[in-house]
Amino acid sequence: MTDQARTTPAEPPSDLERSITGRLLFFYVLGDVLGSGIYALIGVMAFTVGGAFWISFAVGVTIALLTGFAYAELITKYPQAAGAALYAHKAFGNRALTFLVAFCLLAATIAAAGTLARVFGGIYFKEFVDGIPVAVVAITFIAVLSLLNFRGITESVWANMVMTLIETTGLLIILVIGGTVLAEGDADFSTPFELNGGNPALVVLSGVALAFFAMTGFENAANIAEETREPSKVFPKALLGGMALAGVLYILIAFIAAMVTPLGDLTADEGESGSLLTVVQAGPVAIPELVFSAIALVAVTNTTLVSLVAQSRIMYGMARQGVLPRVFARTHSSRHTPWVAILFTSALVCLLLVTADVDRLATVTVLFLIVVYGMVCVSALKLRGSPLDHDHYTAPTVLLWIGAVANAGILVYTVVDDPGSLVWCGGILAVGVVLYFVNNAVMKRSAPHVDEPVSPT
Repeated sequence: MTDQARTTPAEPPSDLERSITGRLLFFYVLGDVLGSGIYALIGVMAFTVGGAFWISFAVGVTIALLTGFAYAELITKYPQAAGAALYAHKAFGNRALTFLVAFCLLAATIAAAGTLARVFGGIYFKEFVDGIPVAVVAITFIAVLSLLNFRGITESVWANMVMTLIETTGLLIILVIGGTVLAEGDADFSTPFELNGGNPALVVLSGVALAFFAMTGFENAANIAEETREPSKVFPKALLGGMALAGVLYILIAFIAAMVTPLGDLTADEGESGSLLTVVQAGPVAIPELVFSAIALVAVTNTTLVSLVAQSRIMYGMARQGVLPRVFARTHSSRHTPWVAILFTSALVCLLLVTADVDRLATVTVLFLIVVYGMVCVSALKLRGSPLDHDHYTAPTVLLWIGAVANAGILVYTVVDDPGSLVWCGGILAVGVVLYFVNNAVMKRSAPHVDEPVSPT
């Protein structure tokens, strides 16, 4: 599958303790990918594609894996926490391009948090409390998590493993339901092969962007590269293995959902998506609905909280580097958290919540991520000639090219299929561009007083 590029046995120096083993890294990646995407978008996927929406998952998983090969190479080449922005900077050395990549990742986390907040306030939450508008629940949800973010949140790989087990339990319940239906001979094998009218290939592609949303999160692995033992050896296996297992589970669960549940019950209804709870309700296994809903809410809460923490820290880091106004780098005197960045990004999430639905927010998230992932593939190709003094993984070149082309293709198709989402992306990006140029103007005026150098990482 791959080969190992060897120069010298030395590894890049790091001040962090290398305590994460390959097994822990595998579960970390699995937990990041196997989040709430499948809980969130199953109804929208069924509505968009038809009963065969598992095929869209298969295509989306494949494209994500191709991007994973590029990440595996670059993470082992440059085991630092800056991720895609670092790779773009090293490949092209352009400050504006580095900002664009970093802000696209920031915008993706903001839109993703909005998507998940709407899911939280939808079907799963209504199992506990009904009658409250989804937008009200979603905004309250974001406000509560933002307060937790403000107080200070320290997450560990072990805690991530616990959350992964909880999330995976819900998915295993769906697998048990599918196995029971097969054993009893009640499986409907016609619905999982039904597509909505039109060109079959285009119908499948119409759901790929949404399926891609469920596979996001693996890029977070770059943040713990400096704390992993023998990263050049264990990272490719753990990263790609975790992504592959999550992808297989997604495909199986999508097939089971269509096999067990009437398509009309799965499809989106009045702006809200159908859910895996619908599959539990239609299945022959007696699973308490409140228990499954609680599992789903844990999955959504965990992923949303990670998104909120990430977006505030990305903005804080960009301000510290002089790319955004320094006000976003301010921290609270006692909590030591970036309160201005937290307040600003949470406000953007809430603004999106009252102006867009789950489908639109998910598509906006994916558009920003596709730009980032495509840039990572291109950066991996461009950096092939850069000499390094440590062992690193080398991905098959043809897969990097296919990954770059596939990301570009999905980007073009998604924009053509849903041009309205491009307007939303442009609006969010415009906020960042304004901040970027305002900051540049301020820095030029106060250049003699700037005592902290700008760093790409």
